[in-house]
Amino acid sequence: MASQSTNNPPSVYDFTVKDAKGNDVDLSIYKGKVLLIVNVASQCGMTNSNYAELNQLYEKYKDQGFEVLAFPCNQFGEEEPGSNHQILEFVCTRFKSEFPIFSKVDVNGENAAPLYKFLKLGKWGILGDDIQWNFAKFLVDKNGQAVDRYYPTTSPLTIERDVKQLLGVL
Repeated sequence: MASQSTNNPPSVYDFTVKDAKGNDVDLSIYKGKVLLIVNVASQCGMTNSNYAELNQLYEKYKDQGFEVLAFPCNQFGEEEPGSNHQILEFVCTRFKSEFPIFSKVDVNGENAAPLYKFLKLGKWGILGDDIQWNFAKFLVDKNGQAVDRYYPTTSPLTIERDVKQLLGVL
């Protein structure tokens, strides 16, 4: 009889990650919230539209239990080459983003961040395991489970209906 490994966290809330300033952040602080977890890049062709729309979604629903968690990644076309400090300054200055920006991570390969390894465990059909490019998005329910995964080209605003449904907003 096979038993589930105790090494597999049951939700995203069981992870601790580093923020862009190098501080540990226990994701349990987001318990009970709907999360949109996104791998971001500063020099991608999709940067402007994604950050603008992520900001709109965040502003509209942050007071209703919604959070955007941004994880810079330099694995795709080296489009996030800066340091964590440079990335944070860019995002806060250019886009005035108020959602949390975390430390740069790998999302694919053997050095992929444990959080991303967990997120990719879902049954994602034709998407397979690997993240395809910058701005792939995982929608996480209030129980810390990834319930949907969106292509990098998916506009954040098209996800609004799914966010509202998880939030229970009519």
